[in-house]
Amino acid sequence: MLLGVIADDFTGATDIAGFLVENGMRTVQLNGVPDAQTQVDADAVVISLKSRSCPAEQAVSQSLAALHWLKDQGCQQFYFKYCSTFDSTEQGNIGPVTDALLDALNESFTIVCPALPVNGRTVFNGHLFVLGEPLNESGMRHHPVTPMTDSSVIRLMNRQSKGETGLVNYQVIEQGAQEVVEQFATLQQSGKRYAVVDAFNSAHLTTLGQAAKSLKLITGGSGLAAGIAHNWAQHLADQSDAKAAGLPQAASSVVLSGSCSLMTNKQVKHYQALAPSLAVDVEACLNDDNYVQHVFEWVTANLNNARAPMVYATADADKLQQIQSRYGSAVSSQAVELFFSRLAHQLQEFGVRNFIVAGGETSGTVTQSLGVKGFHIGPQIAPGVPWVKSIDGSLSLALKSGNFGDEPFFTTAQDFYS
Repeated sequence: MLLGVIADDFTGATDIAGFLVENGMRTVQLNGVPDAQTQVDADAVVISLKSRSCPAEQAVSQSLAALHWLKDQGCQQFYFKYCSTFDSTEQGNIGPVTDALLDALNESFTIVCPALPVNGRTVFNGHLFVLGEPLNESGMRHHPVTPMTDSSVIRLMNRQSKGETGLVNYQVIEQGAQEVVEQFATLQQSGKRYAVVDAFNSAHLTTLGQAAKSLKLITGGSGLAAGIAHNWAQHLADQSDAKAAGLPQAASSVVLSGSCSLMTNKQVKHYQALAPSLAVDVEACLNDDNYVQHVFEWVTANLNNARAPMVYATADADKLQQIQSRYGSAVSSQAVELFFSRLAHQLQEFGVRNFIVAGGETSGTVTQSLGVKGFHIGPQIAPGVPWVKSIDGSLSLALKSGNFGDEPFFTTAQDFYS
């Protein structure tokens, strides 16, 4: 095993796993920390946790357990994968987990690289942009769990970590990998523990990938995955059919959308005109013990349509604020996630085999409810969103991070097996 990835949510895990497969690494995704007896034959293993928004000490504990298992498998390099919009509060969890992993590896330095230009996430002079807008002016400022109110990755990292953060700007990166490596050394000598790296095009990521070759721990979004995979190219066999194991098959399907991101709102609106759709009633989730059964009956009655039925809790910023004001942010979010968990389980028991899920939290909840322990990674539906198939071959899932994909995403996903 060459590369071990610790991802802080399920969609983030499939995101980076898809890029690794696209660039020639045989990759398996495991859901949750594997037990000591778990054996995997792969070039890279991605362990998906649900640690993005849990208490920081819990995120650290889970991440260290994952690291311990990966070290036992003989992994040579490690990658802490978080969202390309750096989703975290001022308390973490990105900083505390990074510190814990560095300490466990006896390392004193790593990079912070959330950039994913192919999906509009870019870093310029240490500031993170989403589709050209500063992070704090993008839709992420309204995120219900991790509202992002500062675009400076340096400030964000300094607030939640125990070290100091420096910058490798684009002028250095455009001079080549050796200059970047020398800048890493300069920052370490000045006492910096982390380096935020600029990246606003694929050439920057290629250079950074080369420069990161000697780092034991890398942290970031999935943008660097291709470069890291290329570093291991001489160790890889022909993997031209690596994606075949994750291809979905024609079967009963459902779309479950829990994300309230701007793009998911557009995707839901687009799909409403094409397929049966049902909005989640938050009050019913909280107060009606039979609500899941009612929705289950609606879904099963609509499974024979040309397109899969959609159940969505997606709402725009104003509607989301109304819901949170009325029921409370944590209470309403937990009620909706529990609803999706129970619904997914009942649909699986009924015979639904393909689940298209929008939202990191919802994807984690649904995957856990379905009892899936690991995935084979298939072809990408959109950059960062591959189809994945359970290791036993019984279920296929498309787990989409909130802002990923284009407006027709839900139909595009079904075109792989229609």
